[in-house]
Amino acid sequence: MHHLSQTIWFPNPEEADKDGLLSIGGDLSVKRLIHAYRSGIFPWFDDYQPILWWSPNPRMVMFLDDFKVSKSLKKIILKNKFTVTYNNCFEEVIKNCSQIKREGQQGTWINSQMQEAYLQLHKIGFATSIEVWLEDKLVGGLYGIDLKDKKVFCGESMYSYASDASKVAFYYLVAQLKVKNYQLIDCQMYTPHLERLGAVEISREKFLKYLNR
Repeated sequence: MHHLSQTIWFPNPEEADKDGLLSIGGDLSVKRLIHAYRSGIFPWFDDYQPILWWSPNPRMVMFLDDFKVSKSLKKIILKNKFTVTYNNCFEEVIKNCSQIKREGQQGTWINSQMQEAYLQLHKIGFATSIEVWLEDKLVGGLYGIDLKDKKVFCGESMYSYASDASKVAFYYLVAQLKVKNYQLIDCQMYTPHLERLGAVEISREKFLKYLNR
C-alpha cells in the first residue's frame, strides 16, 4: 500500500489491491484531484479514515447509447413536469447529496472537506452539476468531474427528493454528453441501480484505455 506525501503523484492504478484501494494520504488539493481523475483514480473515505484513493477492477461505466429510458421516465420527460438547469447551484447539490440517506451506509463520504474541495473544482470548470426543479423547489440533481479533453464524465453522486428526479437529471446528463460526443460516464463502483439504468462493468485496463485515447 502506497502512502502519499505532499508530492502530487500516484502509483500505477494496476497496483491497487483486490478491492481497488491504491493509496492512502495526501490531500484534496485541486491539482491532486485533477491528476487523480485523469489517471482513473478517485477519493472515497469516511470521516474517521485518512484519505483513501481507489481504482477498482472491474470499473462500472455507462456507454451513452446503453442508457435505459423506462416508459415511465419517457412520460415524465414528455410532460415537462420538471425544469432542469446546469451549474446553477453546485454547492446546494453537493450538500444535498451528502445528506441523502443511502441503503447500507451509516453516514456519508461527502464530508465538509470533500464538499469544499469539489466546490473549488467547480469554480475552475472541472466539476459540473445538473439541477432538477419542481416549480421553484430544488428536488434532485447530480454532480461529477468533467474531463472535457478526454470526453469522459466522472459521476460522483446524485440525489432525489421527488420521485424520479435523479433519473431526470441523469437523462439530461446523457443527452448533453451525446451532443458533445463523449465516450462514456464513469460510474466507478457497481450498484444494482446503475445496472438497471444500463451501466456495465469493464476491466480497469479497458477503462484506462478510454482515458488515454
